[in-house]
Formats: sequence, C-alpha cells, structure tokens
Amino acid sequence: MARIIPMASSIKPSLSSPPGFARRPRAGVPVFNSFHRRLTLFHLASAVPQLQSFGLWASKFIKGESGGISLSAAESAAQASTAIPQENALDWVKKDKRRMLHVVYRVGDMDKTIKFYTECLGMKLLRKRDIPEEKYTNAFLGYGPEDSHFVIELTYNYGVDKYDIGAGFGHFGIAVDDVVKTVDLIKAKGGKVTREPGPVKGGKTVIAFVEDPDGYKFELLERGPTPEPFCQVMLRVGDLDRAIEFYEKAYGMELLRKRDNPEYKYTIAMMGYGPEDKSAVMELTYNYGVTEYDKGNAYAQMAIGTDDVYKTAEAIKLSGGKITREPGPLPGLNTKITACLDPDGWKTVFVDNIDFLKELE
Repeated sequence: MARIIPMASSIKPSLSSPPGFARRPRAGVPVFNSFHRRLTLFHLASAVPQLQSFGLWASKFIKGESGGISLSAAESAAQASTAIPQENALDWVKKDKRRMLHVVYRVGDMDKTIKFYTECLGMKLLRKRDIPEEKYTNAFLGYGPEDSHFVIELTYNYGVDKYDIGAGFGHFGIAVDDVVKTVDLIKAKGGKVTREPGPVKGGKTVIAFVEDPDGYKFELLERGPTPEPFCQVMLRVGDLDRAIEFYEKAYGMELLRKRDNPEYKYTIAMMGYGPEDKSAVMELTYNYGVTEYDKGNAYAQMAIGTDDVYKTAEAIKLSGGKITREPGPLPGLNTKITACLDPDGWKTVFVDNIDFLKELE
C-alpha cells in the first residue's frame, strides 16, 4: 500500500518530516512516501502540513481549485456526528473490531526480494503493481489473502537501491515447522544466516535469524501449524511501560506477556489482538538505559483495521498519541483513514474495516 516518491537529493527534509526518515539528505534516498490509489489510504495519512513532502501526485488530490487545503463539509460533518464523550472513547477501543492488516517498508531490488520471500520463506506473491509515471512499484506478499491475513507491502522506488534500516527496527517473525530445514534451504539459496538454529536464550523455543537481501532481519520460530505464519513485528522503544499503556489504551491491544532478561539487559512485551500462536503480534523491546533510537528511512508503518476512524483518533489523542492525519475520507476516494505516531515516533495508520474490504474487491 505504500509507495515513496523519490526527491532530489539536494532537497532537505523539513522539520515536519515524519520520524523514521533521514534528517540529513542522502543521495538517491527519498525523503518521504505516498501511495498508489488502492493504498493511498495508508500514506496520505500524513499530516496536511507535511504536504510539501508528498510531491505532485498527492497535491492534486489534496489541493482544491483555489490551491488551498481543507476538509470537505461532508467530512467535517461526519467527524462531528461520530464524536463520542471522552469518558467513553477508551472503553469503545476495547470493543472495536481491530486487526493488524499489513506492514510497509522499502526495498532496493523488488525482484530479488520477492524471490527470497517466496523461495526461502514460503510466502506467496499476492499482487504486484508498477506505476512507471510515478516511478515506483508495490508488491504484497504473505501466507494468505489480505482480507484475513497479516501481509507485507514492499515498495521499490526507481533508482533507489539502498535504505537505512536504523537501530529502532528489530525484526519480523516467521513461524515454521522445522527451523533447521528452513535454515538449510535458505543457505542453499544463498541466503544469509546470522544466528544458527538453537533454543532461545533463557527458553526452549528453537529459533534462528536470517537476513533478506536488504538486511531486514527475520526470526524463524519453530511452532506447530498456525493460521498466521507471519507472526511478529519487533520494534524497540525507549520506555516499555509507557509503550504498553499506549498500545492498550489507544490501539486496544492486549498485553499477552512480558519478560525481563536482566542477564542480557532487555525486556520484551508481546502485544496483539489475539494469541501469539494464531495471530500476528507486536514485540516491543526495551534495552536497559536506551531511551531513543535512530529509525532510519527503510521501515515505514503499520496498518490496522478499525470500525470507526473518528473514535479511534479521539482515543489516540486521549492516550497521548500524535495524530498526523485527521480522520476522514481520502480526497477523491471514500476510504476513511486516520494516522498517528506512538510515544516513540512509530507510525500507524488506521483504516475503516468496510472501506478496506471494498478496496480489495
């Protein structure tokens, strides 16, 4: 759902550039991202003041005839009509039907990455779209259809072959039946193994770590059959208790488990909308004494489904999150979205559940 429009390397990102993007210009690296029609819904999620980062494609949707930027009367009315009392907003979050939809990130060689994911990790290429006039390509991969599975959205920007992953992004998790056999296959295909199969430190689960062609780390976890093999996204945070509270209140996630590892000086918290063996979850990691991370410009964002983007935005504000795209339908489309940053600056886009299914038709 994401595409990133490359900009001239001589243009510096403004102070409003979203967290996770380079503060200093890098030759050939885009400063910001926007998206094709279907997934315009997720990356037009940036705040209107950041319009200068979208490029001409986005501006033709957002700017009216006068060149000004404003919400339509219908959108404003809809936003007002769905507002709920503050005391009810956080309670509503717990009842909302939410699901992790997909994760968006950038790659330097689309064909090479697709080959690795399909041949080594057993994913399926769900769809691919090239937009030459806007110089980007999108590909969606996963272990099942997008309306029922958590999937990956890859973005390739013409001429950009390398991105900075940063220190904040951790890894993705893939559940496999046999870690040793999977690692042997990856080695045979020329893949990079960074941690040989063996029990996790302090536990019994057999794991291994591999890297894809762009350097994104994948943790292979040995599990029995599961409906969602693409099972984890690990991000590092500077205050774990603060992050847990925010994800519970604003995102409606459940704290599935928390484990402290004083010997290795880190603590993890697993957050999600269902059990780890049946659904994708967030793994938040706190390293002792580290309160801030460089997020680079490779990882983009998470997308989550919701029954009401307006109520979602209210709950996010009440929970201390920063709204970067006010809730409402996208210009020229009926899909309703809202976007925000968590306390650590990680971006999430919420999309209306019904509108999302219509976009997949």
